[in-house]
Amino acid sequence: MEGYFVGWGTLALINAGLAQGKNRSGLGWFLLSLLLGPIATFLIVVLGKNQAYRE
Repeated sequence: MEGYFVGWGTLALINAGLAQGKNRSGLGWFLLSLLLGPIATFLIVVLGKNQAYRE
């Protein structure tokens, strides 16, 4: 059971990195990923880059 939590947390960290790469809130997606897991990964991949934020 412990491995399940480690994997879920790792996925949340990966999702935060993916979200930041698409100009989205890493912290927000990290927290959402803790709740939704793989569904959040799917949403990050399907949603395009956030164009509202420009560097």
